[in-house]
Amino acid sequence: MKVSFDLDDTLFVSPQNYKTEKELKFPFNKIYKERLRLGTIDLMNWIREQGIELWVYTTSFRTERYIRGLFRCYGIKLDFVVNGERHAREVQADKREPMPSKYPGKYRIDLHIDDDISVVQNGRTYGFKVFLIGAQDDQWIEKIKQEIKEILKQKK
Repeated sequence: MKVSFDLDDTLFVSPQNYKTEKELKFPFNKIYKERLRLGTIDLMNWIREQGIELWVYTTSFRTERYIRGLFRCYGIKLDFVVNGERHAREVQADKREPMPSKYPGKYRIDLHIDDDISVVQNGRTYGFKVFLIGAQDDQWIEKIKQEIKEILKQKK
């Protein structure tokens, strides 16, 4: 099974509006200024413990090296990163019609977590599963775990 996460406003959130993980220690906090939504580390560790592949799928043009480095500082190993550049090259490629901003089906991702309702709508149109995450929600981890458990149950 593969689970992917969007970054901006999904995992990378503002400490003014969300509870966040502790800031990285110097000098890493000067390199990686983004703050992770509180619970991200526990959730991602739980996903890895289940033997599930952990992906990031973002429209951002941050480099794969930067994204992997940030998560490594939090002790999280990512299996794969799709950024805006990779998406343009591998998904949009030379297609005339515009593809959706994210297309997890291309990578056989079983569940994508995102904050953008248009990604959910594209999931319905193109046949991929999206869990919509929004404003501060202390139950977001349990909701995603439950969604993953349901998918695992259906796969058996």
